[in-house]
Amino acid sequence: MAKLPPLGKIDANFFNEVIYPRLGAKRDEVIVGPQHGVDVGIIEFGDEVIALSADPVFIVPEYGWKRAAWFAFHILFSDAVTSGLKPAYLAIDLNLPPKITEEQLQTIWQVFHNEAEKYGVAIVTGHTARYGGCNYPMVGGAVAIARGKKNEYINPKFIKPGDKIIITKGPAIEAAGIFATMFPKYISKNLGEDFFKKSEKLFYQMSVLDDALAAVSVGTRDNGVSAMHDATECGLWGGIFELVGAAGLGAEIQFDKIPIVPEVEKICKLFDIDPYKSISEGTLIATVRPDKADEVIQAIAKNGVKAAIIGEVQEKKEIVIRRDGSSQKLEHPKIDPFWKAFYDALENFSEMEK
Repeated sequence: MAKLPPLGKIDANFFNEVIYPRLGAKRDEVIVGPQHGVDVGIIEFGDEVIALSADPVFIVPEYGWKRAAWFAFHILFSDAVTSGLKPAYLAIDLNLPPKITEEQLQTIWQVFHNEAEKYGVAIVTGHTARYGGCNYPMVGGAVAIARGKKNEYINPKFIKPGDKIIITKGPAIEAAGIFATMFPKYISKNLGEDFFKKSEKLFYQMSVLDDALAAVSVGTRDNGVSAMHDATECGLWGGIFELVGAAGLGAEIQFDKIPIVPEVEKICKLFDIDPYKSISEGTLIATVRPDKADEVIQAIAKNGVKAAIIGEVQEKKEIVIRRDGSSQKLEHPKIDPFWKAFYDALENFSEMEK
């Protein structure tokens, strides 16, 4: 019997062997196509470009309909804005389970409208229907589109050795935020009610939209940010590996410079997962020209978000973690520990939430 692959995104080998060689027709206006570790494609139209990213519509009713819809919207655009361009358009397909009510759908759609209006996004086309066989949390798919000038977009090809590596917030923001939302009683029982009240605030940090827009307000390419990536599957380690790997470069990371939210650290310990390998929508990874790094950190801080320089891009194609006077070569984690821990917890949900 064939062995089933792990849950989550396909690995780099499958992408390179199966997906990448079969990309349909070649068109000259596609200046950035699919690449492992790159969040968006770029199409040029004269002096302007659009950046496109595709993702599932991820709705978790247990979050509450408003929070679920907020998170779904921000997941969609967190990739698009890593292009350095501003959000502009959304095409969305909702393949909904039969049990969703009109009132629930209305709530979801109102939040989508509100967030789209806030960020200047026009919803231009879509498909909405209920179908048998569809279920939460994957209830469709969408293409998020950002737009700007051709000389504004960023991509790993603009990364240079010596660029500083900046991250926002810290690792495992999404992993801890989801656990805090889904298992409030379990966290309160084990870590205290006051701790839980702090940890539930992590939910609305699970987005890089504002982080990315603030970072590129300083400038792009040689004037500031050369590339960005959000730390989703396999978390901070996976994101760094993918970002500099897509540039054909390496990095040196100073472990003690990495910020970590205390609530994140304790929740990850409670659920026995490595925060540095765990999914972290909300953690922006940016490579920045050295003379602009402090200015980028200051721009992000205006939104009340902590950012830190944690390392530097290197010519040598390896990632080295410096920690306590020793060095360790980083390999891509490949398997994100969050998913197993999350689904194991769901299986024991009733017992844990007593």
